[in-house]
Amino acid sequence: MSETKTARKTRSAAPTRAYKSDFLNILQERGFINQCTDEAGLDALLTSERVTGYIGFDLTAQSLHVGSLIGIMTLRWMQKCGHRPIVLLGGGTTKIGDPSGKDETRQMLSAEQIAANKESIGRIFDRFLDFREDGALFVDNDEWLSELGYIEFLRDYGRHFTINRMLTFDSVRLRLEREQPLTFIEFNYMLLQAYDFVELYKRFGCRLQMGGSDQWGNIVNGTELGRRTGTPELYGLTTPLLTTASGAKMGKTASGAIWLSPEMLSPYDYWQFWRNTEDADVGRFLRLYTELPLDEVARLEALEGAELNEAKKRLADEATALAHGREAAREAAETARQTFEQGGIAGGLPSVEVSRDDLEGGLGVLAAFVLAGLAASNGEVRRGIKGGAVRVNGEQVRDEKTQLGPSDVQDGVIKLSMGKKKHALLKVV
Repeated sequence: MSETKTARKTRSAAPTRAYKSDFLNILQERGFINQCTDEAGLDALLTSERVTGYIGFDLTAQSLHVGSLIGIMTLRWMQKCGHRPIVLLGGGTTKIGDPSGKDETRQMLSAEQIAANKESIGRIFDRFLDFREDGALFVDNDEWLSELGYIEFLRDYGRHFTINRMLTFDSVRLRLEREQPLTFIEFNYMLLQAYDFVELYKRFGCRLQMGGSDQWGNIVNGTELGRRTGTPELYGLTTPLLTTASGAKMGKTASGAIWLSPEMLSPYDYWQFWRNTEDADVGRFLRLYTELPLDEVARLEALEGAELNEAKKRLADEATALAHGREAAREAAETARQTFEQGGIAGGLPSVEVSRDDLEGGLGVLAAFVLAGLAASNGEVRRGIKGGAVRVNGEQVRDEKTQLGPSDVQDGVIKLSMGKKKHALLKVV
């Protein structure tokens, strides 16, 4: 969202100085901090008492994906530093839909769909947070939003928001500039999110709201509504919205979203996603998505050439262990080792040799699949691509003009798949 004068005054880029609190120091060192409404005040609060803070997650799908993981890790670090995280599930706000970053109105979900999504998403957090007595909290904002009297809400809270200011927020302004409809119900979303913050303070003494940088305006609304309604100072902290080194949105790949639920994406495919991390992202992702000590991260990201693959495997191991457990990570790593490092012998995969020189010049995906014996002709490969059946190293191929090159080589091979049962390896010599 665009920043009002008040927001601009409070904005601060990730600082270079050390904090007094462990929590902010860890977030700074590992690259989590983007903006903070009052970093000195929040730092003092974190050093003087146990702070309760929250992040909201709307229930628009059956699972969260990797794009939500930076927020989940923020909550995890908060708990590890002795504070109390709240996972705010948006059972109420999902009925409206957050317009932030969206060109179109979200599809409206039924109460039954929202309830089912709430149950499946809730299970994801059990791996990351401790919800035992006096631990992290699950809270659903439908508990209070569904009980609001509309007239009373507008009288008590709506008067603190002006249309002039709301029209300056990116979620509203960009939709209007692009002549995309913005419904009145979506326009109310920012009021309800601000009210969530005030209500969480009343119920649980919550003083901190965190979220991605696209939530900055919503978060500032909450801190200002708290000030106008007489709460102690509330604080906001945002994390960066991440893209990969090549500019891809985090959590999205050519084959679809990287879901955190094992029912929607297997632990092996999840492991492979991290194993396929671009070279330039390895160090950054190790800091954000694992709990490895920073000196170990520095050692791993300093590796070069083929040795950097060891850092990628370590990233895959640690990230998968957090999401699915250490045993699932071990099994995924072993499956990958048998498939790639043993040349497919353990899995019975056929292999065909190709020269590195051929790959340097680019090997067309159509020719590669014919060469590997997975298709009888280029036309068959094209039909497979249109049907979503063609994959390279587990990633779906969508363009028949795709060229395979050295960057596709993993441990000396490239894995080709046609459908679920036909696989082969290109062994680089």
